[in-house]
Amino acid sequence: MATVVRLLRTMELGLKRRNVLLVLLMLAAVIVFWAYSRKNEPAGVHFAKVQRETLLSMLPTNGKVEPLEFASVRVEAAGLVIQLPVKEGRNVAKGAELAELSAPGLESQLSSAQVRVEQAQAELDRIERGGRKAELTEIASSLDRAKLDRDAALRDYNALRRLEEKQAATREEVATAQGKLRQSELEIDGLEKKRAALVVSADRAVAQARLREAQAEVQLARQRIAQTVVRSPIAGVVYSLPVRLGAYLNVGDLVANVGELSRLRVRVYVDEPELGRVTVGLPVTITWDGLPGQKWQGVVQQMPAQIQTLGTRQVGEVLCTIPNPGRGLVPGTNVTAEIQASVVQNALTIPKEGLRRDSGGTGALVLRDGAVHWKKVTTGTSSVNRVQIIEGLSEGDSVALSTGIAIYDGEKVKPLYQ
Repeated sequence: MATVVRLLRTMELGLKRRNVLLVLLMLAAVIVFWAYSRKNEPAGVHFAKVQRETLLSMLPTNGKVEPLEFASVRVEAAGLVIQLPVKEGRNVAKGAELAELSAPGLESQLSSAQVRVEQAQAELDRIERGGRKAELTEIASSLDRAKLDRDAALRDYNALRRLEEKQAATREEVATAQGKLRQSELEIDGLEKKRAALVVSADRAVAQARLREAQAEVQLARQRIAQTVVRSPIAGVVYSLPVRLGAYLNVGDLVANVGELSRLRVRVYVDEPELGRVTVGLPVTITWDGLPGQKWQGVVQQMPAQIQTLGTRQVGEVLCTIPNPGRGLVPGTNVTAEIQASVVQNALTIPKEGLRRDSGGTGALVLRDGAVHWKKVTTGTSSVNRVQIIEGLSEGDSVALSTGIAIYDGEKVKPLYQ
C-alpha cells in the first residue's frame, strides 16, 4: 500500500513540472512576438506645426545698473567723522553737507597766520611811509644842515656879486662863493635821493614777500578748515554712505555716492557675435530678481567702442538708459536685460528644435504619408524659442522635433503632437 502511494505522488509531481515548463515556454513565445512587433513598429516622434505669428527677436543677456549722473565724494583732509547729517537714501542739494571731520590745530594755525599778516602789513606800511625811522631822522638832520649851509652860501654869493658890481670884490671871490653854493645844492640833492632810495629799496620787496607768504598761510588754513566739511558736488540721492560716526578717514577715502536716480544707465553685456543685431534706439526690457514681476523699459543709447573680456566671454558694453520713476531699481544691482532686436509681423515660424543641420545645410524633417522627408530651409529672424522660415516650408506642415532616437529621411514614424 505504501508503495502505491509513493508512486501516485511521483506521478503528480511529474505532471506539475510539465505544466510549469509549458507555461514558461508559452510566456517566452509571447515575449519574442512582442519584441518582434515592437521592432517593426514605427518610432514615436514629436512634431510641431508650422504656423504664422508675430515674431519678436529678443536678445537675452545680463547687465549692471549705475546712475546716469553721479559723483563719488571723497575726503580731501584726514580726520575723525564728528558729524554725519545725512542718511542713505536721502535727497541732497548741491553743496549740502554730507560729513564733518575733526580739525585739531587748524584754528590756531589760522590765528597765527592772521597775526603774521598783520605784522607784515604793518612793516610794509612803515616802509611805504618813508623808510626806517633812524635812517630817516639822520637824513633829515643832514638835510636841515645842508639847507642852512646853502642859504648862507646863497647870501654870501649875492653879497659878493653886488660888491663886484661896485668893484669892491674880485671875480675870483664871486666864483668861490658860487662854488660853495653849488656844493651845498649838490649835497641837498644827494640826501633827498638817499631818502627816496630807502623807500624803494629791497626792504619793500622783502616786506611784500612776507605779506604774501602770510596771506597764503591764511588761505591754506582756511582751505584746510573748509575741507573738513565734506559737501555734495551735485544734487541727487545719497545711494551709498559707507562711513560711520567716529570713523577715521584718510585722504581719498570714500564718504558717499550721490546720484540722480530718476533715470539710470544699464551697462548691458552683449556677446561679440550678437553685437551686429543691436543698434542705437532699440527697446530694452530690464528685470531684477530683487523685485520679481517688475519690469523697466528703456532704449539702447550707445554702442560699445571696444570688446573686452568678461569671465569666459568676449563682450561689448552696450549703454542703455532706463526711466526709474519709483526708484525701485538701485545702482550696483545685477539685472537681466532683453534687447528687442527686431519685430516680424505674420512670420512663418517653427520651434528651434525643429531645425536640423547636416552636410546638405540647414533643413527640417517634414511629415508626409507617415514618413519623414528632408526639406532644406532658409531661416530669418529668431527669438529665444522659435525661428522664422523664409523658404522651404508651408503653413500647416508638421516638422519633427529633435529626439534622442536617430531618424532618417524616408523613415516611417508614429507622429506625436504636443
